[in-house]
Amino acid sequence: MNKSREELIKAIRGRRTSGKEEYAKPFFKWAGWKGQLLYEFDPRFPEDFGSGSIHRYIEPFVGGGAIFFYISQLYPLRQSVICDINAELILTWQVVKKDVQSLINILQDLQKAYDMRDLAEQQNLFYQVREEMNRERSRFDFSSYGEHTIKRAAQLLFLNKTCFNGLFRLNSKGEFNVPFGKYKKPDIVNEKNLLMASGLLTNTIILHGDFTTCLDYVDDRSFVYIDPPYRPLNKTSSFTAYSEDGFSEQDQVRLCDFFRKAHETGAKVMLSNSDPRNEDPDDNFFDDLYKDFLIERVRAKRFINSVGEKRGDINELIIRNYKN
Repeated sequence: MNKSREELIKAIRGRRTSGKEEYAKPFFKWAGWKGQLLYEFDPRFPEDFGSGSIHRYIEPFVGGGAIFFYISQLYPLRQSVICDINAELILTWQVVKKDVQSLINILQDLQKAYDMRDLAEQQNLFYQVREEMNRERSRFDFSSYGEHTIKRAAQLLFLNKTCFNGLFRLNSKGEFNVPFGKYKKPDIVNEKNLLMASGLLTNTIILHGDFTTCLDYVDDRSFVYIDPPYRPLNKTSSFTAYSEDGFSEQDQVRLCDFFRKAHETGAKVMLSNSDPRNEDPDDNFFDDLYKDFLIERVRAKRFINSVGEKRGDINELIIRNYKN
């Protein structure tokens, strides 16, 4: 791996870099983010990625965007297409693209308001912002774009940087319900990174909807990376609440159909998911579902468990319709 790739991975993973190059990295803290797997993904990306024969990158579950930031800063692409069913998340991506300076201005005000308070007052501010955002949700117009959109994106980023463990979790009503994180000096703004991220989004189409929304953009010169909410490893680990609808086992089956349809266009497709064999060696759910494709198991760390001793190395699946 050359130095630029190494430095880019370090930047996206939030590590210090030795070079002078500056890289954009995810502006959201995101549970289940894929920065930790970039070392595994990099040699498995299509070999012809850098040749220009692939002109479009498509990510149907963009989340925090770690893979988008890596690919868009490393490979020559004519266009990217990112999508997510989470309306709050997509709203924020759109604001970073269209009105990043206005977003920064509001975040700077929130940063000042937070920094001047003691811990108890910081907690009060957090819950005030959370309560206002949740109260407005029932009458918020996600289909229109304006000052209300920018304000909501700022509120969401503020909560994301100050909530417990940087989680994004919605209840069945679509309300943000993560508690206060007790951070003394969170970096709520990170102006330089937001500006760089906005620049990367110039040639990016941002879609709100189910993963099937992306299918119209898939062709034989596309690379599609699929990172769905993972199938729970057991009954107590079902962290799929990135949207109020969750992501069921039936959705995993629908996703396999999407994978096949993308494959049939001639696109190169890669998917990652949890490996059910971590808990049950006889659970062949994904092995059966994707039996016609290349399935590999790689080691990764599990971070999203509230019980510390249950966070550790596990297998994850990487499934592709191509070989390098």
